Amino acid sequence: MTSLLAEPIVALATAPGRGAVGIVRLSGPNLALCAQTLCGVSLRPRHATYGPFNDAQGQAIDHGLALFFPGPHSYTGEDVLEIQAHGGPVVLQLLLARCLEVGVALGLGMRLAEPGEFTRRAFLNGKMDLAQAEAVADLIDASTETAARSASRSLTGVFSDEIDALREQLIRLRLLVEATLDFPEEEIDFLQQADAQGQLSYLQSQIDRALMRARQGALLREGIMVVLAGQPNVGKSSLLNALAGAELAIVTPVAGTTRDKIVQTLQIEGVPMHIIDTAGLRESVDEVERIGVSRSWDEIERADVLIFLHDLGRLGQAEYDAADAEIAARIKALPGRIPSVVHVFNKSDLSHPRPWSETPLDSLILSTLTGDGLGILRQRLLSLVGWQSCPEGVYTARTRHVMALRQTADHLQQAQTHLSTPHAALDLLAEDLRHAHKALGSIVGELSADDLLGEIFSRFCIGK
Repeated sequence: MTSLLAEPIVALATAPGRGAVGIVRLSGPNLALCAQTLCGVSLRPRHATYGPFNDAQGQAIDHGLALFFPGPHSYTGEDVLEIQAHGGPVVLQLLLARCLEVGVALGLGMRLAEPGEFTRRAFLNGKMDLAQAEAVADLIDASTETAARSASRSLTGVFSDEIDALREQLIRLRLLVEATLDFPEEEIDFLQQADAQGQLSYLQSQIDRALMRARQGALLREGIMVVLAGQPNVGKSSLLNALAGAELAIVTPVAGTTRDKIVQTLQIEGVPMHIIDTAGLRESVDEVERIGVSRSWDEIERADVLIFLHDLGRLGQAEYDAADAEIAARIKALPGRIPSVVHVFNKSDLSHPRPWSETPLDSLILSTLTGDGLGILRQRLLSLVGWQSCPEGVYTARTRHVMALRQTADHLQQAQTHLSTPHAALDLLAEDLRHAHKALGSIVGELSADDLLGEIFSRFCIGK
């Protein structure tokens, strides 16, 4: 860990391209002299100083504001210097090069920052835990207002505080078990007197509650992949347009109009929905369409929810029904995880020779032309993935958080089994509690492996 913090780092902290303001950010030990060299004056801590940023010959590259935050009272816990200049790409590259030049000249070993390295240093220096660090990226990447608010809650420590409280309860329970193991000759039954059974049951209920909220947070962060599939001309592209409220996909009476996937992210009650319109599923001699159909099946295998679209007007036609049955059979035979399937019958606005009562009981009937039934479909999608309408209390979470809480719950269940036996195997009980404690700790970064940290922070943007 120490080697990662030895050298100062520098990066652009604003997005590439032209803008009114661009920021160059530096972090590392002993940056006061570097700041003075870059700005020509000694900077007052935590105060904005206006002036020139000069090159090696003393010529001004630009004029702007400089802010110096001495460690440990900074974002990273190290000395931090932020240079706010005009947001032209050339100007910012010149300032970036100048920072590297000054760092080398002063013997500091300045280098370009890796993705997420500023936040990684904040984590390593104890300015935030791992869940809060991840919330920084989640806040930047949030695709809905609800997701942004939830990420902000995690960043302020709401999720971390709940996990820390659970860990404290688990530590107390572990102490009771360890005390019983260390003093088996004592007549006092520590576990019974302290109601270890009740403590463990309460802890399990709290873990279940945290797991439910984490699942909600993961949905807000990652969204739901919804694939529209079915035969040609059943209304997949029309359904995409109706859900989006815009003409995103070309709609014509010609079968096979959609030959490649079209992806659009919408939101339903703040939950991101990644809607994927696919090519109509059928056999074709057209090579381009065949590739499109193959890609459709690839998307179906990755879907969280599959909307299997049917045409009410063609029900009862032998060839059409046979093709639908073949598609349904292939979906059931998919390798690995089979997505949740919603059967949707389109074109309810038209008259049909067969009654709607012949459609499956759990299917939905709608019209992409009039919009009838779209609201019911939206609610069905949310219910299939387990969304509950409680956005104000939800914090953002990731799949790894959900997995860690599931592991914790599993170990606590095993511990409950050991504790409930007439002659409790205390050594096995203690081991399961230890594993549960370790799983909880991984959420906030306790005992996290370097490879896990590398994976997490590599997904951050440069300069953050």
